[in-house]
Amino acid sequence: MATFDELSALALALPRAHREITWEQVTFRVGRKIFAMGAPESGAASVKARPEEQAELIAAAPEVFAVAPYTGRFGWVRVQLAGVETEELRELLTEAWRSVAPKKVLKEYGE
Repeated sequence: MATFDELSALALALPRAHREITWEQVTFRVGRKIFAMGAPESGAASVKARPEEQAELIAAAPEVFAVAPYTGRFGWVRVQLAGVETEELRELLTEAWRSVAPKKVLKEYGE
């Protein structure tokens, strides 16, 4: 079971990640690109994913994962934090971060 505080700590531990409040939500970014977002009181977060990854996650655990509102058509997945283990959340956030981080940043950090 993950919490929003854990999500926040995991996201901010990624190189050059920072948080910004946008649309009344906390967004986690590399530069201006968002890789995760949510509201602490909601118990859920949206994480950037590839469409095929989104489909796999939803098929495997539909009670935990769903198509994210607004951004789901681009592969984003809605994660019920209470249903996901911290390590799986770390992996999701890391992949999301990799998908938006500039190549220079990826290279700097050995990605």
